[in-house]
Amino acid sequence: MDGELILAFGAGFAGSEGDSDPGCEGGGDRITFQDPNRYQWYDPTLWRAASTPDDLENGRFQFSVHEESVPCEHDDVIFRPDSSFRVSTDSAVSSMPVKTVSIMEKKFSREEEFAHYLQSGSGKLQFHGSGTVQVTNRRCSESSGCDCGNTANHERICAALHQHSQCPLLECRSPLTPIGHCCGICGAIVSLEYSPDFNVESYRNRLLHLFLSLPSYGGVRMAMSKVPRPQSFLGLVLREDESEIQVVLLEEGSGSKAEALAWEIMKDIQSQGSSLGIVKGEVHTSTGSHDSGQGGSVDGGMIAGAVIGVLLALVGLGSLVVLFTRGIIRVPSLSSLQFVKKDSDLDNLGDSIDKGFDNPMFDTSSNLPADVHGLYSGSEALKSISITNSGIHFTNPAYDETDFTA
Repeated sequence: MDGELILAFGAGFAGSEGDSDPGCEGGGDRITFQDPNRYQWYDPTLWRAASTPDDLENGRFQFSVHEESVPCEHDDVIFRPDSSFRVSTDSAVSSMPVKTVSIMEKKFSREEEFAHYLQSGSGKLQFHGSGTVQVTNRRCSESSGCDCGNTANHERICAALHQHSQCPLLECRSPLTPIGHCCGICGAIVSLEYSPDFNVESYRNRLLHLFLSLPSYGGVRMAMSKVPRPQSFLGLVLREDESEIQVVLLEEGSGSKAEALAWEIMKDIQSQGSSLGIVKGEVHTSTGSHDSGQGGSVDGGMIAGAVIGVLLALVGLGSLVVLFTRGIIRVPSLSSLQFVKKDSDLDNLGDSIDKGFDNPMFDTSSNLPADVHGLYSGSEALKSISITNSGIHFTNPAYDETDFTA
């Protein structure tokens, strides 16, 4: 079970379960062994993802963005029992956590047990590289899902992908690049802000049975996952929750079916979002159009604008304080301030009246002349304006005039 066959250059061997087929005795077929070190853990083309072991066995594979096409932190990793392998664990991080690992029909769910296996002869041959696969046996405890944890190796994943093939040429006008994906797509991305009542698996099943099962959306593939929320302007985080749910709808060709499905999902969010635990939904399509639907929420752009406005005001106020403190800006004295009015407003008062304003603390009020009654008349006028020898001034009605003349 754990033996090795070491072949010298030019050597050969043959094996048989009994009677051989006629014409096969000569061993005329030529077999070439490839480089055993070419397989990488972070190569998304080597893995197949499924929701259950039955789906994996029956070939019902799950479409995912490239970061999630390799084992995530809470995934069960299965190496098929009827195949041998040797995989490089070179990684940008030293530890590569997964839930469980199954090798040759033996399932490892304890860290100590799997670490011991890695030190065995078979383990050293099967796993080599700078990173260490760590078995944690931890399930995702959040109903909204958990982050995959492969962001640190995004460049490594894309480099391994591009060793096999380049990104396909797209027909759509404005290709989208989902978070965690290495290539642009034609289709749509629906981003969801969620509440504590949101359940990612229930919502995935809802979309699969309510929409993707319809013949009109045949050929559309969906990937759903929790991803980091894109940072706002100046790196400000506008909500305590820094994650969102990303729904990727991918379709070969122009992506028109995927876009139509995205708008159907938005209609469903607008009518049923509150009961599903969805606070807000936003859709981006490969035709360049986008829209949002929400229930009782404030748009992040409005909040960002308000926050930026407050910050700019605070910066301006702080700059004025510094300039005043250093004496670069001085407050002008009262004697240097002037109040300019139109000449037509003062013509009715006569040329002999001084047009300056005096301090009511040092002048005695007198009765208004008859020619001023056109502008200021009535008992209320006496409370607001006085004529003195030095000119015209306004008195404060909050103070008793007799206090100044006493």
